[in-house]
Amino acid sequence: MSALDGVRILDLTRLLPGAYATLLLADLGAEVIKVEDPRGGDGMRRLAGGYSIYFELLNRNKRSVTLDLRSADAMAVLDALIETSDVVVESFRPSTARRLRVDAAALRARHPRLICASISGFGTSGPYAERAAHDINYQALAGLLASGAKPGALVADIGSAMQTALGIAAALFRRERSGEGATIGVSIHEAALQWSMFPTTQDLEGACYTLYETADGQWLALGALETKFWAGFCETIERTDLIPLQFASGSERERVLDDVRGIVKSRTRAEWLERFADADVCLTTVHTREQTVVDPHLGARGVLSREGGLTYVAQPGVRIRPAPALGADTDEILAAAGLDADRRSELRRTGVI
Repeated sequence: MSALDGVRILDLTRLLPGAYATLLLADLGAEVIKVEDPRGGDGMRRLAGGYSIYFELLNRNKRSVTLDLRSADAMAVLDALIETSDVVVESFRPSTARRLRVDAAALRARHPRLICASISGFGTSGPYAERAAHDINYQALAGLLASGAKPGALVADIGSAMQTALGIAAALFRRERSGEGATIGVSIHEAALQWSMFPTTQDLEGACYTLYETADGQWLALGALETKFWAGFCETIERTDLIPLQFASGSERERVLDDVRGIVKSRTRAEWLERFADADVCLTTVHTREQTVVDPHLGARGVLSREGGLTYVAQPGVRIRPAPALGADTDEILAAAGLDADRRSELRRTGVI
């Protein structure tokens, strides 16, 4: 039995942060019902001009119901769904959530035991609260792009998703003891800010913590921050004279870097991997994405699943179901919520579902 078996989550979110948050919970066994606009659904379905690998990866193990939240009849349908749900997650701007009556205050007034999680760009207060932004903007404002470097991982979106999933899990645990619902508010901007409080790879970079190119144009990553690892590395490349210079600065730091670069580039990646096979020095290859998914360690761990030509990452033992077609589960779920066939037909005719 999975940790969240029996938990039902209504996902009203769009794009990455909400989708990843509810994916994490789906992998823990929760039933996630994705509530989408009948006129095209989540914009991520069309992100690449049609078929979207992002949508497929983020929305596996979920079900899809169509519901036009702007319709006057939508709230009665949503309330019927909430009656048998534990959590609602939304990611609208604060004023939009209030206008649609899906903000935490409105929902919990009608459903006190409900756990309401809101993911917004900048929170519900402050001068930026209603601004539009994406991950690159949040990282920029949090100081993560001050060096002019382009963002790599979507750390703001992913970080806020993880905060949301953790908050929901904690709220579910608290409700088991107190019987009380909860309101969770996550700011994507502030999630990015958390990352900026820690040293960056640029802050740490030196000869003991950087990438090195090999003779065949491949790369190795060295993370020998501890003295014992750096010493082991220097011994293996036969330059024990560099051990005291692990944290050299200025021109001496550049000299050490140049020396090690020259040494590493004198052999191929395969030759270095053979030489370091028994050395405990935090040295790894730099994988391409294609190499990552055939890594034998991941295969042995069973965290990769291949379905329909896509590779998914999930906890070992999690069964993968492809992302649902838009509205694929509407009739089944609304019928279970008490809406009979005639009512569903009328809602469909008027464009509500």
